[in-house]
Amino acid sequence: MTNQHTITPPPELVREWNQEATGTHFEPYGYSEFIATQAARWGADQELEACCEWISVCGCDFYGRELRAARRPKPPSLKEQALKALKVLPTPEGQVTLDITDLNTIRRALEALPND
Repeated sequence: MTNQHTITPPPELVREWNQEATGTHFEPYGYSEFIATQAARWGADQELEACCEWISVCGCDFYGRELRAARRPKPPSLKEQALKALKVLPTPEGQVTLDITDLNTIRRALEALPND
């Protein structure tokens, strides 16, 4: 008897993930981590969509949209990330320090602005 779960990625998708993972420089465990992460995300997305669909069949479309928004929030925009990076507290000496990640975020945000 085959125990086939309803949330099993299709073979084509697994092949696609395999190709993505093969084309990069993963450490031995990084390859498995990449495939496992992709599969976990895909399965979670499938389950969320099934739940939202079930809620909408019950006549509660609003709750399905709210559930999706809560469980899959949109990432902050580059502008929001840069503004957050600038909201740093000064050190006791009064200096403001930014780490390299913050500086890169601010640089990318500035580069995205149109030239005047």
